[in-house]
Amino acid sequence: MPHFTSSDGLNLYYTDEGAGLPILCLAGLTRTSADFDYVTPHLAGNRLIKMDYRGRGQSDFDTDWSHYSPPVECRDALELLAHLGLDKVAILGTSRGGLNAMGLAMGAKDRLLGVAFNDVGPHIETMGLDNIMQFIGRNPAAKSHAELAAAMPGLFTDFEGVPDSRWMEEAVKHYTQTDTGLKITYDKHLRDAVAKAFSAPSPDLWPFFDALAGLPIACIRGLNSNLLSKETLAEMEKRRPDMIVGRVPGRGHIPFLDEPEAVAALHKWIKEIS
Repeated sequence: MPHFTSSDGLNLYYTDEGAGLPILCLAGLTRTSADFDYVTPHLAGNRLIKMDYRGRGQSDFDTDWSHYSPPVECRDALELLAHLGLDKVAILGTSRGGLNAMGLAMGAKDRLLGVAFNDVGPHIETMGLDNIMQFIGRNPAAKSHAELAAAMPGLFTDFEGVPDSRWMEEAVKHYTQTDTGLKITYDKHLRDAVAKAFSAPSPDLWPFFDALAGLPIACIRGLNSNLLSKETLAEMEKRRPDMIVGRVPGRGHIPFLDEPEAVAALHKWIKEIS
């Protein structure tokens, strides 16, 4: 399995598949490259590069949890591009990945071809942050994938019409079965890093969004999202009337990205870049 070594000595996991437009897929806060499994078949004809952030999935955990931060994750992303010999990429960023995309726009815009946001923007709703703190860093009470999958519809009430098979896929992707129950697929100390970040005043991210000027951008929002509000999306559209928008009914944070509205928005975005 491919890994590269970061400048501070961690082995970070990535995949690099396909040919065509290079799209760097940056996952959500506690997620892994598996975040993009559902959308991959819909993006045939492109080169999809996916990475596990440090402390997640198959990447090394950092002994210093303060390094679980957007600036360090952006540095890791740029080092992956250097490892692959890529000058420019488009970015598909889910949640935390979208925030990192804005960070890269501010600090390394010349490396970007465009950005697609999955249910995230420059302003994050407090309700969404509170929801994250309820589960981050904690193993679920469910003892098996089947038990967790059965509980998920009641836990994720913002999602409608999701088949049982998809909940089982989600349970298997994001939790590891052990003899004592299910285990998270990331460093539990990510909770410490996030708690510290949330305790500080929220930075103004609108200048980071505005740094994307001139680049093709898209935003996919779950219509039931508690993290990206319709008001924030409206402001994003006001600032960037050319932004491609996909509104996904029956989805909270985050859409799976294989919904028709999400796929259509991504295809239109890719066409603009190409």
